[in-house]
Amino acid sequence: MTASAVLNPRSRRKPKGEGHARRAEILAAAERIFVEHGYEGATIRKIADEVGLSSTALYMHFAEKGEILHEICRQAFATLLELNQAVVAEPGGPKQRLRRMLQAYIDFGFDNPNAYRLIYMTRPVELRHGALSAAQETGASLYRSFEQVVEDAEADGLLRCDARTTAQALWAGCHGVVSLMITKPYFDWVDREALVGTLLDGLFAGLMKP
Repeated sequence: MTASAVLNPRSRRKPKGEGHARRAEILAAAERIFVEHGYEGATIRKIADEVGLSSTALYMHFAEKGEILHEICRQAFATLLELNQAVVAEPGGPKQRLRRMLQAYIDFGFDNPNAYRLIYMTRPVELRHGALSAAQETGASLYRSFEQVVEDAEADGLLRCDARTTAQALWAGCHGVVSLMITKPYFDWVDREALVGTLLDGLFAGLMKP
């Protein structure tokens, strides 16, 4: 073993034959690097070094870094869509389903801050290189599943304004608390659960009828 390998364990080359697990490692490492260095600063070499692969070995899993970014975003949107579908399948009226859906969205953002940044806080360069195509493919279905529940609430006479405006206002409010708290951790935030609960209470009181 070389001295550099001792000093930097991640530089050790991994054995072959671990394809599925290696692909997941690559995505996890790339997610961190894209957030830390930006799309331009994230290189195949950096990602490969992070997981202890050669660049050539990494290319066996992904053709280029835009493909990696696309897959990270696709998986994140798919996870959120599954959460929405699970909420829709649960008992309760549209108001209860909306509350659970928004809570699941917020929880996902806090539990997966790097993925959340990549899918919802992207700069134009990230949009061009993977995030936009994932948003068009899976993100649209995700938002539609949410908007449908808002429309159900409208059909039940629960909204104070139209469904389209209500859906966007609810989403904007929830995105605001997630994006602020994950990008401004130094701020003197109150208890997160209390803040989220107060936000949702206010949104529902203002946008929905009793």
